[in-house]
Amino acid sequence: MKLAVVGGGSTYTPELIDGFARLRDTLPVEELTLVDPDGHRLDLVGGLARRIFAKQGHPGRIVTTSDLAAGVEGADAVLLQLRVGGQAARNQDETWPLECGCVGQETTGAGGLAKAMRTVPVVLDIAEQVRQLAPDAWIIDFTNPVGIVTRALLQAGHRAVGLCNVAIGFQRRFAARLGVAPEQVHLDHVGLNHLTWERAVRVGGPGGEDVLPKLLTEHGDDIAADLHLPRPVLDRLGVVPSYYLRYYYAHDEVVRELRTAPSRASQVAAMEKELLEMYGDPALDEKPALLAKRGGAFYSEAAVALAASLLRPTAGGDVQVVNTYNNGTLPFLPDDAVVEVPATVTGEGAQPLPVPPLEPLFAGLVANVTAYEDLALEAALRGGRDRVFTALLSHPLVGQYDLAEQLTDRLIAHNREHFAWA
Repeated sequence: MKLAVVGGGSTYTPELIDGFARLRDTLPVEELTLVDPDGHRLDLVGGLARRIFAKQGHPGRIVTTSDLAAGVEGADAVLLQLRVGGQAARNQDETWPLECGCVGQETTGAGGLAKAMRTVPVVLDIAEQVRQLAPDAWIIDFTNPVGIVTRALLQAGHRAVGLCNVAIGFQRRFAARLGVAPEQVHLDHVGLNHLTWERAVRVGGPGGEDVLPKLLTEHGDDIAADLHLPRPVLDRLGVVPSYYLRYYYAHDEVVRELRTAPSRASQVAAMEKELLEMYGDPALDEKPALLAKRGGAFYSEAAVALAASLLRPTAGGDVQVVNTYNNGTLPFLPDDAVVEVPATVTGEGAQPLPVPPLEPLFAGLVANVTAYEDLALEAALRGGRDRVFTALLSHPLVGQYDLAEQLTDRLIAHNREHFAWA
């Protein structure tokens, strides 16, 4: 079995490698190819990856290459974890929207649109090479914004499933608070990528007891603190929103905070510099503790589980939270919208499970953001100032024509080098 990781020079990668090494019985990888245009980072990450495999007794071979075609040829699955423009572009996404009084964030609002527009054309080019050189391969997309990127892949006819670590993060934290094994916790996780709510937490199986009320009663203060939301908000909602809902529920507060703090991109860039220095130490043979602060917690477990379900399916399929076509799951959305919900994953792909009707408070926001994602994908695929403006005007975090005009000018100015039409 061959897997390829595009963006393999990422400082995230040792987290993934550690998961492949620990979970080798679940996913017996014989060759893991790390693909990245940055040869220096690739050498550092690849060296640590080999040492992690060796320490944990993994017999698989790790290959590094800057040649995309060679990297993906013959792969059974291709994981995408790239960042077009690097942390410098992310820093821009997080700063120029603040000039207009809007949230600056790499997956939400105007910054998220900029990232989508830079990323979608690149991902589609990569996917076309995968189609030519590994026609049976599954593409697992961890590249943000996952919902828009996954929809672009699916609409182009690629065998693709989107993956995010929000759901598995909630599962692991809830399990720890409940004192049970993570696999015993099943979430009623519903929405769009980075726009989801946990409406039930069941122990023992999908039909098990819903312990969410107990969690909110006994651990509500801690959960609210993790989300940076007031405890009464959770009590009134009766659900646990993802962290990203804070950008909607406390927009102006977040803008004030972001204007007075270093950008997350600048913090990550400093962390990456330190991590890469660590990776170059030939004595290091495990992922360093600092990597936990980089983000992407439990990404490796989620990625291994999804790849295993696609490549080594069980008889009835495995249930995992993924990003895939709606296909009637949320009846108020088009079938070709991409939703993030529990799905049965087999060798044929992901089939969303039925979910209870979504409450109007949540459904309205989901419908609005889905409409924005439609327009964002059009802008990413076809370009043009008018399409950028229309997508921004439709976004619930913008929604005013004067703001959309200002943000459009800034988005294009800061990303001109990435847009062939600009």
